[in-house]
Parts: sequence; C-alpha cells; structure tokens
Amino acid sequence: MSKPLLIAKNQVQELHLLSDWANRHGCITGATGTGKTVTLQVMAQAFSDIGVPVFMADVKGDLSGMANAGQLSPKMQQRCEQIGVDAPSWQACPVTFWDVFGKQGHPVRATISDLGPLMLGRMLNLNETQEGVLQLAFKIADDNGLLLLDSKDLRAMLQHLGDNASEFQTEYGNISAASIGAIQRGLLAISEQGGEQFFGEPMLNLDDMLQTDASGKGIVNILAADQLLQSPRLYSTFLLWMLSELYEHLPEVGDLDQPKMVFFFDEAHLLFDEAPKVLLQKIEQVVRLIRSKGVGVYFVTQNPLDIPDTVLGQLGNRVQHALRAYTPRDQKAVQAAAETFRPNPDLDTAQVISELGVGEALISFLDEKGRPNIVQRGFILPPASQIGPISAEERQQMMASSIVAGVYEKTIDRDSAYEKLKGRVANNHAQSAPPANSSGGLGDGWGNSGGSTASSPAPESVPTIPAQRQEQTREQTQEQGGIGDTLKSVFGNLLGGSGGIRRRDNVAETMVKSAVRTIGSQVGREIIRGVLGSILKKR
Repeated sequence: MSKPLLIAKNQVQELHLLSDWANRHGCITGATGTGKTVTLQVMAQAFSDIGVPVFMADVKGDLSGMANAGQLSPKMQQRCEQIGVDAPSWQACPVTFWDVFGKQGHPVRATISDLGPLMLGRMLNLNETQEGVLQLAFKIADDNGLLLLDSKDLRAMLQHLGDNASEFQTEYGNISAASIGAIQRGLLAISEQGGEQFFGEPMLNLDDMLQTDASGKGIVNILAADQLLQSPRLYSTFLLWMLSELYEHLPEVGDLDQPKMVFFFDEAHLLFDEAPKVLLQKIEQVVRLIRSKGVGVYFVTQNPLDIPDTVLGQLGNRVQHALRAYTPRDQKAVQAAAETFRPNPDLDTAQVISELGVGEALISFLDEKGRPNIVQRGFILPPASQIGPISAEERQQMMASSIVAGVYEKTIDRDSAYEKLKGRVANNHAQSAPPANSSGGLGDGWGNSGGSTASSPAPESVPTIPAQRQEQTREQTQEQGGIGDTLKSVFGNLLGGSGGIRRRDNVAETMVKSAVRTIGSQVGREIIRGVLGSILKKR
C-alpha cells in the first residue's frame, strides 16, 4: 500500500510524495542558497522513516547532522509559524558514514576490473584511441587470467603490453606506446589526487548499504564528498559506478509499494559535463531500467538544463527552487524550467520561479495514477533532524559503533597481475643469468666443467690425450653441448619433458594453456563487471 510522504505545504493543501511512485525518479534544482540541501534532508528522512535505505553524497558537510535529533530554535519557530505547522517530532536518523579516503567514514573501494574500461576511461579523461588501448589491456588480462584489482596491477599490465606490443599485435591489433603513456599519466594524476585509495579490496558490498535498524528505519548512507569533489571526475565516476552496481546487483522486482533504495546524486552536472555520447546513452539506459530494480534516483543540481533531455524526461517527481534570471542565458533557463511542469492556471510559473524565497519551491509529484500533478507553490517542511554538521568527535563515535565498523578498514593485497608479471620478469632474469661455478664440477652452463680439472691428473685407466687433441675434443664437446642444451630446452619444455631446467612459459604458451582454465572465470568476470564497463568491452 502506498505511503504518502509529506514534503511541503502551502495555504491550501499538503504536498505529498507517494512511495509507490518514488522509483520513477526525480530532481531537486535551484540556485545556490535557495534551500536544496534542506529539501534533500527532508526527503531522505521521510524515506528512512518508512524503512527505505538512502544513499547521498554530502558535498558541504551539512548532511551529517541527520545523525542527531533537531531542536527548536527561534528561527525554526518562526519558520513553523510562517508555514502554519507544528514543530516536528525531533528525531535522528540511523546513519552510516562513508569516505573514499577513509578519513570521515568507512573506506569505499572498487577493483579496477569491476570498474571497467569505459568508466575508467572517463575518469582518466582518455580520448577514443587511448580508451581503445585500455580496452585491449582489460581483454588481454582476462584472456591470460590476470586479475586487475588495484592501480599497480593496471600499471604493470600496461608496462607489459608496451614491452611486448609486437607479440600482441597480430591477435589484438596495434598497441600505441603514446596511448599507454597517456593512460599511465592519467593514473598518476588520479593517484596524486588521492584516488588511488579507491582502487583495491575489500570492495564495497552493496548489501551493507541496503540495511535497516532495529526499529525498521532505513539506514541513511552519507558519503563525505567535500574533499572528493575536488576531483570531479573521480566523484562522478564513483557515483555512476554505484548506480551500475545497483543495477547489476539487484533482482527485477517491478513496482513495489515503496523503493528498495533511494539514491540522491548531488552536483549532478558533474556527471554529464563533457561526457561522450556513448556514456550518456548508458546513463540514460541505467536510469530507465533501474526503476524495475526498485531504485529511485534523484538528481540534485542548480539548473535543470544541466541534465540532458533524455534523462530529464524520466524524472517524474520534481522540486524547483528559485532561479535567478540575471543574464539572457538565465532567462532562457527559467523559461525552459517552467515549461517542464504541468501548467497551473493560477500560476505564472516562469515568473514565480524567479520570485521564490529561501525554502520555497515549485513542486510537482506524481499522482496515484502516475501522472504529474499540476505544479504548486509551497514551503518545504522543517526537518526533524539537526540542520548543520556534527562534530568530528561525534562522527568518530558513530563510526566506531557502526554495523560495518572494522569491515573495510584493512586493505587486502592478494596475488594479481602485478605480482604475476613482476614474478615472470624476475624468473626470466634469473634464467638468463649464468649460474656461478662451484667446486663440485657442475659446469658453467656452456659445456665447460667446473672446478680445477685442467690441473687434475688423469685416472690411470684412461690414456692421456695430447694437448692439441685435448683442445679439439674440448671445443667439440662445448659445441655439441650448447646445441643439445638448446634443443632440449625448446622441445623438452614444449612437450613437458623433464630434461634440463624448465623455463617459464612465454606469452603465447601461457595463452594457449590458460584458454580452458580461464573460460569459466572469464565469463564470471565479464558478468560481474559493472554494466557500463562490460558492454563496450565486448564490442
């Protein structure tokens, strides 16, 4: 049964968001300082109260106050009187704090392989040619059973491709050294911004975000994004990866009485800025299809024009705060925003948008039949939780008592591409270096015996050989031994013989031998990898 969530109120009616239509997505738009953060807080707490887990990025640090109950202040009392409502029942929300850098919340990580070449290419700001080389790196790693877990795995894989480009050219195509260099520089830039901590294990388990507390309230997952926002591509790629993981992870459920999770995407314009066409298509696809997984996505940005029309057309629940029309472009934006609402004959929507005060908004939610309601002007209700940030000490206490405390704090570094490729190089160096002579007469690897045999007397049963003949015999033995060892090394190793020292398989042999072994694991990796990363990899 649908549950109406009271979000705003005007002098005539209350404005409710219906829970069974909340997975039809929405947006919260408006200029800086018009009240978007409080609106986000009110909506998130309303979802939490009915048992819906919430994820949101806290770009200013204000949303951490949801972990504490609010209190009546003179300003809050004045606000309640202006709206004509009683003070809310002050209460906190169950909150879990997350942080890519692991300082203001539990660490959040993803593996390079799971992120996929498309989103990683977006993060590294690669062009089409460079992204093609990155896709080849993922393909060759998959074909050879090499796990790409963290950034050093990818760097080692790229170095391996550059050093052996001619060996891969026939099967996979040209591998440009310039493109490999560009990818390596991009990884270095991300590392300098602190993003290297995002790559690795243990990877985030999304089930840890789909939780409720003992009283049945949905957990509000707050990502500390004030520092992360300084790396906008890392920020947008991380949130996009989470959306794709939710799409891959959750089963089809159709329309429910309430969502399984609500995802607020703050500073949404960063997701679409300079995004290539193919990425925009995949974003549109995920937004359109994730509805059937029971997930509602709400974009928060300053201007509705920041969101492409193909995505904006799927956002049924809208809250529009004030827009300031100081320039001709601003005036066009106001007019465009007004035209997206279902008209109200009693309102001049375009004019009202520029007249709205702080905390006021134009609101249009879906009705009980899934149709957009006529746009209404209203005041956003005051939240029941604290407005403004909590202290660092309070945050640390809540992290220590969190349900995931200690789960993600310790990193795991298992054998992957870096360890295997570095081990292969070390083995090759060890085999190419001649072993040192020993006093036991084992030989030097080139047909000459070890020790001081030249000065040792010949046994009595063996006739002595003249010096010239001894030299000829030694030369013949040396030549035959070198050729024999070479043939034995080649054919003995290929046929699995036990003669001689077995060398490490070369790339071609490794690919042949691992074909059968890696079929199952390769398919598994391609399925697990996020939908945005795997679709293009198969092209």
